[in-house]
Parts: sequence; C-alpha cells; structure tokens
Amino acid sequence: MDTRRLILATVLSALVLFGFEYFFPQTQPASVTPPAVTQSVDKPVAATQAADATHSDTQDSSASDAPARVTIDAPAVMGSINLRGARLDDLLLKQYRETVQPDSPDVRVLSPAASKRADFVDFGWRAAPDTQVRLPDSQSLWRASGTTLDDKHPLTLSWDNGQGLTFEVQLAVDQDYMFSLTQRVHNATAQAVTLYPFYRVNRGYTPEETGGMLVHEGPISVVDGRLNEGSYKSVRTGGTPPDGISWSHQGTGGWAGITDKYWLMAVLPDQTAPVVGSYGWQAANGQYQVGFTGAAPVVVAPGATASSLAHVFAGAKEVRLLDRYETQLHVPMFWKAVDFGWLSFLTRPVFFLLDLLYQQCGSFGWALLIFTVIVKVVFLPLTVKQMRMTWKMARLKPQVDAIRARHKDDPMALQQNIMMLYRKENVSMFGGFLPLFIQAPVFWCLYKDLYVTIEMRQAGFVGWVKDLSAPDPTNVFNLFGLVPFDPTQIMPFLVLGAWPIMYGATLFLMQKVSSSASNMDPAQQKVMMFIPLLFTFFMARQPVGLVIYYCWSNILTALQQVIIMARLRAADAKPQLVQKK
Repeated sequence: MDTRRLILATVLSALVLFGFEYFFPQTQPASVTPPAVTQSVDKPVAATQAADATHSDTQDSSASDAPARVTIDAPAVMGSINLRGARLDDLLLKQYRETVQPDSPDVRVLSPAASKRADFVDFGWRAAPDTQVRLPDSQSLWRASGTTLDDKHPLTLSWDNGQGLTFEVQLAVDQDYMFSLTQRVHNATAQAVTLYPFYRVNRGYTPEETGGMLVHEGPISVVDGRLNEGSYKSVRTGGTPPDGISWSHQGTGGWAGITDKYWLMAVLPDQTAPVVGSYGWQAANGQYQVGFTGAAPVVVAPGATASSLAHVFAGAKEVRLLDRYETQLHVPMFWKAVDFGWLSFLTRPVFFLLDLLYQQCGSFGWALLIFTVIVKVVFLPLTVKQMRMTWKMARLKPQVDAIRARHKDDPMALQQNIMMLYRKENVSMFGGFLPLFIQAPVFWCLYKDLYVTIEMRQAGFVGWVKDLSAPDPTNVFNLFGLVPFDPTQIMPFLVLGAWPIMYGATLFLMQKVSSSASNMDPAQQKVMMFIPLLFTFFMARQPVGLVIYYCWSNILTALQQVIIMARLRAADAKPQLVQKK
C-alpha cells in the first residue's frame, strides 16, 4: 500500500540520517615515526625565560619598550600580530557573528596562548641535529616594519640572534582569510647553517564537539592526496614520548590544521616541498599541535639568504572560497575541509544547485522551495509509475482478497497465486518502491548541506526563521513565546515549533490522499493516524530548513497524487474498445 511505502521512506530517511556516518567511519592512515627535526616543541614559559636569560638577548632587552603587537585590518578580518614570538594569535571575522542577534560579538578564530580558549599559529625554524644555533622562540621580541597589516600593505618582522643570523618573516593577507608568509634567513657568519622550517596550528583546550558523527571536528590534514581526520582523544592518548606525536606522514605539499564545524585554522606549506605532517599533544601545557616540518634541509651558505614560503588559512569554510584557493594555490583537496561526507559526489552538487538558486533569488529559504519543485519534476516519471502501480493494486484488491480466502490454509499457494495475478496484470512491486529508495539520498544530501555548510548558517527566511540550519525557535508549549518561560528547563523534550506542526499537518494531508488512493482498510487508517504525530516530534529538533523542505514537498506530493489519480480514474472510466474477431 502507498501509505506503507510512505512510512518506509520516512523510516529509511531517519536511519540514513542517524546511522550512515556511524556504520561507515572513515579510516585513518597508519602513523609513521617522524624525523628528529619534528621533535622540538615550545618549552614551558618559565623554562623559556630561563633559557633566554642565559644568552642575554640584547635586541629583546633594548626593545622592551616597543609595542608588543601590530594591527591586522583587512576586509574580512581584524586583530593583531603578537611580536613576542611572531605569532598569529588574535583574529576576528568581520562578516560573521556568534548569534543572529545584531549586537552579537564577531566570531573569534584566533586567541593568545594565555587565554582560556587559546588558538594560534606559530612558525619558525628547527636546527639540524647536533648543531648549536640560537633560534627565535616564543619569547623572542620581533621588530615590525610598520604598524598595520592590511590587504594592500604587507608587513615584515625581523629578529637578530646576535650571532650573525638575521631572521625575517614577510606577512601579507588577502581580502578573505588567507595569509601568506615568507620566512628568510640571512647568514652573515663564515659557516653554512642547516635549518628546517616549521608551520603549526595550536589549540590550548578541548572544545565541545557540536557535530557528533555528522561532521568532523578536530585535527585534519591532506598529505600526498590522502585525507586524515584525527580526533582529540586519539591525539591525546596516541602520542608517543617524548614529543607526544600521535600521527605523522611524510609527503609533498598538502595542508593541515584544526577544523570546527564552520571554521578552520590550517597551514599550507610550499606545495612543491617535501614535508612531514604531524598531530601532537603537549601534556605540559595542554596543547594540541597540528602542522608541518620541512623534510629536506635548508642550507644557508655564508653571506647568502634562504627562504621558505607558506600560507595560513584562518576563517570561515566558505565552499566556493575553498575551491578558489585550491585552484589558485594548487592545494590538493582543500574543499574537504567542509565535511560533505562519503556521499560528497552527491552532497556537493546539491549544495552548488542550492547556491545557484540562492544567487538568483537572494534567499536560501526560497532556494529550498525551488529545489523541492526541481526534485519533484525530476522524479515525476517515477512518481507516475508508483501511482500507477498503486492504482492497479487497489483495483486488484477484490481478486487478492478472494485468493486469500481460497488459499488461507496454504501460504505457498497463496503467494504463488497472488504473484501470478500481479504478473498477469503487469504489476511490479519493485516499481512502487523504487522512487522511495532513489529519493532517500536526496534527503540525506539536503540534511548534510544544511548541517555542515556555513552558507546555510544564520540564513534567514520569512517570519520568525532567522537560521535555516537551526531548529525552529518557536515552541507551542509556551504559546510560541507569549508565555515568558522555557519549557525545556522542565523537560528537555518539550520542544515543538510552528514549522514542525505544519509538517505534521501536511504529512497528515498526504497520508489521507494516499490512503484514499490505495483503498486502505479503515482499521489500518486509524493506526496510521499516529504516524504524523510521531514524526512531528521527530522533526522538531531538525534544522528548520529541512522541515520547510518537507512541508512543501508533502504539499506538492499530495497535489501530484490528486492529479495523477484523477487522470487514472478518468482513463479507467473510458469505455474500452473490443477488437472484433
């Protein structure tokens, strides 16, 4: 019966929604032992200060009154660079706010090491084993060539080790979220110096993972075209002493960083350079470290200058922006920073179609409605086939009931005779279920896109809907806000918004149309009355954009069924011409 197929489709969608990522986890490559040059990590502050005191840093002491930061003011970001350690550790996104409230603070993606939620990027050089070279560290105070870094004015930081080596970092930022940095070493000594560049993302806390199994959050990298997604737990527990490295891989180019649901901090080394990517945990300061160290030595000859180029991304994971960087910088698989999942070959095209519709109509809400119409048009031939099978089965119901009565004591004969009747009348059971199985991936793709893409975040629609990626903010249990209290404080499941209620009403409407078309038994119809109520509460916690999609889809489906069944009844009512023998 058509209603049973409807129930099956909804259950399958729910199973896909909650079970897909669980039953198909992504595997991680095996770890390899990192080379010695990756073992050096930031020392605790006290130890670093003690070490600095032993070599009397004349530049740092003379610059004690100099400003400790320079300003970042670009079109998409603002913040500052910490001259103490030459760190990117203060960055806000101008175009994104924490909530939909107009006075909500800007989203912060980088914070200093001393803050409670430390997120910062550091970079520098490692000395070759068994060599004594004084290198800049987290306490070194750098000099800046200017006071502000913006998209039109690069900035150069410099530090002199007092032993003939001068270190420079040229920083630039584009109009979005990509920083380019070039590290240089000038050697004024009489001996060659061998160094290894490193670039690293640091996180000083373990965040609450908001995405569960639906979206990856934590360490992520692509090296040699292979994606690796680590968890915070595996990085903490899988580290090997003394360096706390839990995973490493040697290859050419790539990218690595720490991803949140919508934000990404990542380092992109020279895409032609051999590097070692690694995840590490520094238990002494509770710090995750993800990044790269050069695998090939950089030899700086006497009187010469050597350099190393890299990029740093710190910002929003905008899909088209990541694609653009992937093309411009030749970064492999940078689009995978957005977790489109194992069905990315479907979820990405669905997103691009939604985004194209958004560009045309200016609203992701209207784009969802247009997308629903497109889906209905694409699947119309299958829907017609399904309805035709339903109609034929409804017409054959008296004959099926007669067969059941005649062979009620012989199940095998019963099934054989029913199958013979269906075969004779050209009724295909599979043809009725096929549209449901084909449309299930559409549900998954839409849900995934609503959940993981930042383009859907805080995308508003008509009325009270300010964020299509969040559940409906209204609640019938406080009379949609008329009563000033939160029912979820009493019982967490007391959540039922206006759109989920409309979804239940449209599901009930579609069910009534389907049951009338399939001549469902009245007793079964009463039982099926509970299905809309059940799934109304199920959809209450889903993104409201998905609920809107299903409401509109239910209305279109009911309308399609009414029109198709009317045509089938009209065709059946026409007198059939009998060919003369």
